[in-house]
Amino acid sequence: MTYPSAFEAAWGFARDAVRLDNWRAAPWNVWAFRHVCELIPTARIAATPGLAEEPVVDARDLLDETVRLEGRPVTVAELLRKTCADAMVVMKSGRIIADFHAPNFTLQSRHILFSTSKSVTSIIAGILRDDGLLDFDELVSRYVPALRASAYGDARVRDVLDMRVSLDFEEIYHDPRGPYARYRRAGLLDPPDPDDKIETVVEFIAGLKKGKAPHGGPYHYASPNSDVLGLIIQGASGQRFPELASERLFQPLGARQDAYVTVDRAGTPRTGGGINMTPRDLARIGEMMRQGGMANGRRIVSQEWVTDTTTGGSSRAWAEGTSAAWLPHGRYRNKWYQTGTGNGAFFALGIHGQWLYVDPQAEMVVAKVSSQPEAVVDDAKDLNLALFDAIAKII
Repeated sequence: MTYPSAFEAAWGFARDAVRLDNWRAAPWNVWAFRHVCELIPTARIAATPGLAEEPVVDARDLLDETVRLEGRPVTVAELLRKTCADAMVVMKSGRIIADFHAPNFTLQSRHILFSTSKSVTSIIAGILRDDGLLDFDELVSRYVPALRASAYGDARVRDVLDMRVSLDFEEIYHDPRGPYARYRRAGLLDPPDPDDKIETVVEFIAGLKKGKAPHGGPYHYASPNSDVLGLIIQGASGQRFPELASERLFQPLGARQDAYVTVDRAGTPRTGGGINMTPRDLARIGEMMRQGGMANGRRIVSQEWVTDTTTGGSSRAWAEGTSAAWLPHGRYRNKWYQTGTGNGAFFALGIHGQWLYVDPQAEMVVAKVSSQPEAVVDDAKDLNLALFDAIAKII
């Protein structure tokens, strides 16, 4: 008789079953989203030295709470199952009040954020703006000369921040032959294609063409914009993104666990979707945003930048853009979403169910990481927003 290994007993499959060509698909994604560094090259983002994590806060009372959705009662625990949650941290008035962990998830588990990485990256841009090193009205090419002949050559940093770059690029996740698949391969997220040339992220982005419209028009979601923001940050600061993020955000924040970011074959960090960190440290970023840029009694980013991020942006650009049907009253500013509702809620969002949600009115922050089988499902996004709204009424 052959007995399963400890890994197989815990996860239901062998470690060698998880490969670069299936790591985002169920059931392998549940393990892979917590162990990206075993699949893709990464760079360390160092946490604050010497800080220990506090014990887990029992979430059973919250999980047993019943809310009504579409006229029927459902528990918080059931909603977490429906949305394939791997972990959730709830903060109230700056204090962690609940930790939910799926099986095999611990306080040390780091989970990929996917596009929630964009919102974390934008905080570094705000810090450089406060320092006078980055001008949002300047052309991208001032900071990244390698993109002068690309679609970004006459785009402003502001266009990049607000997803208003006119770009001949569609983010189609399931097309194995399209430009998005090439983009993934450039970032080492997929196996190489023998029919394609090997290229880095910068080489891929440098080949992108401008769309027919001018920059600064409707909201048009395109992940390469956020990798461009990482390049802008490195060009403006003269530092590599991982070291800068550690020095100016993660260590002042009081992050307990090192984070990491995936890199391509040239060492370029995937700031558009490659940051991996613990849910608690992600929640601490949300609390810093709720506190107007303050953490541990020190200023990390200016109140002005936080206010602009959480209340600014163009309603018209959003209404004419690609997501208005899903979030009809929303706006997008500095790579953060606004719900447009009376509570002033704002959030960061990543594919497969990654969230950082802040409700200033309820003094609540929720960090939630998941392994949804599909990259994007509007119904799941609606369900998560309903969950967060329900939690705000409970706590």
